[in-house]
Amino acid sequence: MLQAETLQLLCLTASSGVPLFSRGSSKQLPFSVIGSLNGVHMFGVGHGAQLSSCETDRGSRVVWGVFQDSLMLIAVSGSGGSSISELQLRRLLENVWNCMVLVLGQDELSSIRNVERLKRDLRSCYRLIDMLLERVNDEEGFMGDLTQCSDCLLPSHSGSLLQEALDSFAQATESEFGCLLLNGRVARATEKWWSRLAPQEVVVLSVLVRSLADASSCDYPVFLPKGSPTVAIRLLSFQLLPGVHVCILCGPKPSLHNASELVSRFWSTLVDNLRTCLEQAKRSCLPPSVSLRWDVQALLLINRDSRRALTACPRVRGGAPSEDTPPLISTARRLELLRLFYVFAVTRYFTSQESTASDFSQGFTHVPVQCYLVTDECKCFVLQSSQHQLFLLMDLSVPTFALRTVATQTLSAITASTGF
Repeated sequence: MLQAETLQLLCLTASSGVPLFSRGSSKQLPFSVIGSLNGVHMFGVGHGAQLSSCETDRGSRVVWGVFQDSLMLIAVSGSGGSSISELQLRRLLENVWNCMVLVLGQDELSSIRNVERLKRDLRSCYRLIDMLLERVNDEEGFMGDLTQCSDCLLPSHSGSLLQEALDSFAQATESEFGCLLLNGRVARATEKWWSRLAPQEVVVLSVLVRSLADASSCDYPVFLPKGSPTVAIRLLSFQLLPGVHVCILCGPKPSLHNASELVSRFWSTLVDNLRTCLEQAKRSCLPPSVSLRWDVQALLLINRDSRRALTACPRVRGGAPSEDTPPLISTARRLELLRLFYVFAVTRYFTSQESTASDFSQGFTHVPVQCYLVTDECKCFVLQSSQHQLFLLMDLSVPTFALRTVATQTLSAITASTGF
């Protein structure tokens, strides 16, 4: 019987089932259980059935994924992680594979010549994989690993200065791909960064830069999982302040030394602006010009065109009507509820982009644009337009008939003020 305590990830060779690594829970699964998880999948393949997921009678969930007919990834959530959905586990497998390609390249993973050597090489991916596992129940509001959108924040009035500096810095380094990250979120990026990189690539690149946060600068070879999975390019990353990094993707030039000299030239005069933006980022991904209603507990706003996303989780109730207003539930719980509501909505109603969509919506003759859910802790509403998806968690005191109005007002307030 499966007794995994928390989320665990297994990697095996697809053809022979040789274990390559196991990450996650400190209590490792017995080898017999790992063999059974691999064996039941291989048995299904041998009989023309594709086993993708299952649940045990004790609330554990298992999801399988085979990539390039070479490696099998298995995600296991124990009974203690029963709130982790199949969609989250499926996305976890995809992101882990993308991280492995990012570091090692697709050729190294798809053509296994020496298993023991591959085991050693995969150790260089452990830090990234561990960070992805932590993000499944993250308390910092990162949603990109689930939504497959870039986690972003919107700087205040100094945003235009930062954009100009980034564009000039990228041009001076002969690169068209530049990005400014604040605490792991994209604050500014060049036009090619948004238009040419797949959202999944931006997600794993952001995780990689954050994993290298202790280094003042680095020159790291990477393979883009979608755009360049077999040919390495260079990621140059520079720490401007603790938590603030500027990075570019480039070819053989410039050298790390030459690029370092350009950093001082373009960014030294903007240290105060960056420090202000960093302080703002610690409070919210939204600029101070956007004021949320007191009864909005959390939100996730997705730009469907650019595949960018903002997450906001107010720390205090601004403008609450009275001192008798109940305190906010914990930030961690609100973020968990936001993830659960996102999964609920996209797997039942807004299913066009979800390969794991359920059969719930097959009888619909229209495309849903709104839905709501009332729980014991909050009220939830999602509003979809041609350009945006807004997922809101609201206070129980908000009348159900007013949910749409609050959502519409919130979307208008954010887009009118920021142009997101």
